[in-house]
Amino acid sequence: MELNENTYYLKLNVAIEALIDRWYAWSHLVSPATAALNVQDRHLKIMESYIKNPKIHAAAVQNPKMLGGPFIDYEGGRVDEIKGLYDETLDKRASLLEFGNALMELNRMLQNEAKGYSLNTLYEKVPPILRGYVELIYDLNNNPNFRLFEYLLYKSEYYDEAAQSISLQLVEADDSRSFVLSTPRLNDDNLIHLHIPFKSEVIDELFKMKKTPGDYNTIKEKLGITTEQEPLFKQFFTKEAPVEFKHYTGSGVRTRYFGHACVLVETSKVSFLVDPVISYDGYETEVNRYTINDLPDEIDYVLITHNHQDHILLETLLQLRHRIKNIIVPSSGKGSLQDPNLKLMFNTIGFNNVIELDDMESIDLQDCTITGIPFLGEHSDLDVRSKLCYHIALHNDLKILFAADSCNIEPAIYQHIHRVLGDIDVLFLGMECDGAPLTWLYGPLMPEKLERNKDLSRRLAGCDFEQGKSLVDIFKPKNVFVYAMGLEPWLVFISSIKYTDESRPIVESNRLIQECIERGIDAERLFGEKTIEYN
Repeated sequence: MELNENTYYLKLNVAIEALIDRWYAWSHLVSPATAALNVQDRHLKIMESYIKNPKIHAAAVQNPKMLGGPFIDYEGGRVDEIKGLYDETLDKRASLLEFGNALMELNRMLQNEAKGYSLNTLYEKVPPILRGYVELIYDLNNNPNFRLFEYLLYKSEYYDEAAQSISLQLVEADDSRSFVLSTPRLNDDNLIHLHIPFKSEVIDELFKMKKTPGDYNTIKEKLGITTEQEPLFKQFFTKEAPVEFKHYTGSGVRTRYFGHACVLVETSKVSFLVDPVISYDGYETEVNRYTINDLPDEIDYVLITHNHQDHILLETLLQLRHRIKNIIVPSSGKGSLQDPNLKLMFNTIGFNNVIELDDMESIDLQDCTITGIPFLGEHSDLDVRSKLCYHIALHNDLKILFAADSCNIEPAIYQHIHRVLGDIDVLFLGMECDGAPLTWLYGPLMPEKLERNKDLSRRLAGCDFEQGKSLVDIFKPKNVFVYAMGLEPWLVFISSIKYTDESRPIVESNRLIQECIERGIDAERLFGEKTIEYN
């Protein structure tokens, strides 16, 4: 295509980071209740610690054993800026912090006063700012709790779009960004920060330009680029057209692995993208990978397995929003603090095409059936419902199971499922079998500090060898792919994982691969990229 003077493509290695209070946004920072507790018990505490002793943080960041810990990665500097962000957070998020304190106060009141009698009289003791947003409940063992009316919270002052912003940057190395849960994004000469809410359609207009050229002046004006920002902004654009995507036209099925838990499944008529986490093109790298340019112009279905930051990556999803026709998410626990509603979160930030699926519920399409499969483990024994494996039965008789990070704690469940769905052809299985302890992700939501030995026993872990072998025994797949391991170098800033050959997940997955090969099953631990066609 011949371009006029002001028409450009957006470079393929332009990244967007969605930010809340200058912290890398993930689903628990979008939902108001979980956001309140994460700001209070994660962000403020990390910043307090850095302000008091930045040298400890600088040393910890350099220690591989401390990777993923609560340490800010600014080499012990920029303390005044962190102090400024801390003070600004206390000021601008005062009502949200008050809301978080009220949630803890409500829990204490229920534990002290709800003794199995009617809860009606306790509503008058609910903190005033929570009234109308909570229902008081017992479980069948008479343990008191509460549930949230989450939709109403999104319509309250506690959901503040003014806290949202985006940053734009050129990604020019795989392992170049600081870990997302520990380091806020301060100003930088290589970043453009813009006060734009996540739902803004200008984000779609910008990232359409990775595929379709657009007018530079128009997008600059819509984004509100300042004179000071424009020299860097100009570097984000090119006259060079990307390589044209070649749609699959065969009579069978093509699967493409994009890294971590992201897999594209295509027939000539329909496409599915599981857990989109996409790397970038446009710089020298030793690891081959597929990028956003290797995706269809339209993605029929995006499948989300569970609500963790390495499976719901807003950075990728916002870039793809204009291409996605439907998103399928697991239904949630409807008001549980630890299980925010995914459909509601996606709708609020501009995704208006979200379908909820329950355990063993199916969607029948023209060429295939998608079934949600129960998902065990990885959530530290918390009552989290928003998690599904996906069984895709294509009508040419190919059956694929995406087991993600599910841990086969109780094989009897999958034996029951096998009686319903039968054998499968392809198994994608996560085997990150160590996993971080419960409090690494869910700690801010817990009213009481968990004893260390209990915390270490409740891990965010996938299958080990025996658990994976059991799934193979039950479903009898012809192909077994170990994935979702966080191995790719471009994932470190999200997962904080770096393995050695002696790491237990590597040892356990090696054993499963060897076991499968000895049985005559094609098996591989995926890394970087992989294409397989099934005819």
